Amino acid sequence: MLVSLYTIALLSFSLNEAESFSSRGGKAHLSPLHLAPQDEDLTAPSDILECSVPTNPVLCDRLKCELYQLGASYDRGFGASPGARAKAQAVVEELERMTPENAAAQGIEGTHPNGSPLAGSWRMIWTTAVDVLLLNASPVFITGAVHQVFDPPVVTNVIDFLPRAQSLFPPDVVPSSLLRAKVQTKASPRQNKPNRVGLLFEKVQVQPLQILGVDVNMVPPLGFNLPKLPGTDNGDSPGYFDVTYLDHELLVIRQNAPGGLFALVRVNSIDP
Repeated sequence: MLVSLYTIALLSFSLNEAESFSSRGGKAHLSPLHLAPQDEDLTAPSDILECSVPTNPVLCDRLKCELYQLGASYDRGFGASPGARAKAQAVVEELERMTPENAAAQGIEGTHPNGSPLAGSWRMIWTTAVDVLLLNASPVFITGAVHQVFDPPVVTNVIDFLPRAQSLFPPDVVPSSLLRAKVQTKASPRQNKPNRVGLLFEKVQVQPLQILGVDVNMVPPLGFNLPKLPGTDNGDSPGYFDVTYLDHELLVIRQNAPGGLFALVRVNSIDP
């Protein structure tokens, strides 16, 4: 997910805001995302490239169930004990040894006639990435849903934040507030690495969706374009992740520096 740069920008925007993240076989897809003031409806086109099928679906289902349970019990890794992290790591590694996908990056540049097996919206259920886990250390916000939306060649990281005080009181005492942050990147395949997706960071955006129970998603977002390093294009951009497991409902990726893995499930909507 590669949100180190994003984290710095996000915390800056967040503090300013405080003061003034499916049925089986279904293929979800987000209509072209241009960082509009509000999320567009998700529709499922017929040309999404199919994922490979695991050779041992019964064992895969059991392992995925274990991972889902760990994610639900330990807040996606934010509240994980060392023992829970070790269990999740063992489950993920066993899944990775069984991965049926050997061309996950196919179509990620947006030109493949049959689309991309990654296309659609995914919600994080587990992570070991320190740069993401640290987001929950904020004294102002707690981390809500974390999504990754693939609309090749655009990949957008979406993280929802809720005021920490909101989690300490009943909803009728502190009405709901929600801040949504997005980082837009441009994806590209890497030569001779069919499961690697290169990322070029393009935009950062922060937008309140709800304040004290009132929907404010029409409020213009705050955002800026990220500078492009001279001589850097999609083919040699420093950001990337490797797809280590992929089927029709579960995606596991490992990012480059600062490292860490993400497990995500396919969803039909990123609505809060």
